[in-house]
Amino acid sequence: MLIVGAGITGALMAERLTRQGRQVVIIDRELPSLGSTVASTAMLLWEIDRPLFELAQLYGFEKAVRCYRASHHAAQGLPSLVWQHGIACQMRRRLSLYLVVDDSPNLVQDECALRGRADLPSLYLDHAALLKRFGIARAGALLSRDAADADPVLLTHGLLDISLQRGARLLKANAVAYDSTAQSVTVGLENGLSIEARQVVLATGYVMPDIVRPTAQQPASSWAIASRRQPGHLWPEQALIWEASRNYHYARTTTDGRIILGGEDDRALIEPHARATPAKVRALKDYLKALWPHASEDVAFGWSGAFDTTHDGLPLIGRVPGSKNIFAAFGYGGNGITFSFLAVELMAAMFAGGSSPLFDDLAIDRDFPAKTRDQAAQHEGDEQRGQRSLSHHITQKRERLARRLPFFQLSCCDCASSLRAAPDPPFPAPSIWAIDRRRNRSYCERCGRTRCFSNEGDPRPF
Repeated sequence: MLIVGAGITGALMAERLTRQGRQVVIIDRELPSLGSTVASTAMLLWEIDRPLFELAQLYGFEKAVRCYRASHHAAQGLPSLVWQHGIACQMRRRLSLYLVVDDSPNLVQDECALRGRADLPSLYLDHAALLKRFGIARAGALLSRDAADADPVLLTHGLLDISLQRGARLLKANAVAYDSTAQSVTVGLENGLSIEARQVVLATGYVMPDIVRPTAQQPASSWAIASRRQPGHLWPEQALIWEASRNYHYARTTTDGRIILGGEDDRALIEPHARATPAKVRALKDYLKALWPHASEDVAFGWSGAFDTTHDGLPLIGRVPGSKNIFAAFGYGGNGITFSFLAVELMAAMFAGGSSPLFDDLAIDRDFPAKTRDQAAQHEGDEQRGQRSLSHHITQKRERLARRLPFFQLSCCDCASSLRAAPDPPFPAPSIWAIDRRRNRSYCERCGRTRCFSNEGDPRPF
């Protein structure tokens, strides 16, 4: 068998197929893990970019739950594989926090209820519970177990080492043509040579060969930063963090005490030269300060990477239409490594004679409901009009507060944060007060202290 791609997906596939006793050759035009793998933040989530309730609206409850349970099973299986082989890749079990992005937690509460029906391990935390346990001031969050994080490069090399010890071969070569008209597949290489294999698995990440023509794949870019080491300034339990939003931010910690934060996704800036923009790094720094004010603003590393998404948030796994004996494993989306492990398990079972309804669910040429494409188009239009990040959202709140409370000094007696609500204020601190107008009160975003507010006098303890 020939595997095209020596990133995390190809490495997982090689380990699984050599475990079955198959002869495996892996090729890549780059050194192993130097494609999209090296840019991954390696947040190993089982939660899919599309919430369960949205998938259920698109495909029905049964199919949506099947996809979510398969992702959950994969997120549990990958750490077990790592520990079974003793791969040194800093793999850690983590909790995950799925944060509400505005003042209305209703959708997240509905998502929690639906996950409960599907026996998925999630718990809703309201503002008070979230603040008390994690110190994060949002209206609410879903807390889930069975997530993980790791170093994706170390994981890739560890898996490849195991495969090579079992007899696999790793070659540096660029596949440029595929001929599957005969019983075997002939893969033409850029250097003029060719490789003939009984079956071919494409694990090329966002570099998709011409023979693959998906109906709902689209490229995008994401940016990430890593802080300096600050082990004393990390949030409690170091949970993985992401948001209940299509264009979300995501954050995790590392074993050496850094914070990795990613987001600011963009569908227009794909090429490497276009992604070299300091504005994205500045936006991530602002967001980090708003999310976790205790963090240092010093950025040790910043990078960007191209990736692919699908309209329904699900990966592309299975046979390549029109190409006999060629298969694809494209773990697109925010939890791509989890999807890669899922693809490997499904395809290994298929090569052994098994089958699964997930091949129809995740097929490369699957039919997408019209409303899925319409929602994707609407989302792209929203991005072009400029959706504001959380840091902008907080700034807007402060500006509205300034208009309502002219020349008031709002200060927190517990953590000494302060905000002068003037008509044209240079707000001195990046994270001070958020407003809950439904209850006519404000709370300090830094320590969570709740206070009443009014236009007539100083804020009073609530």
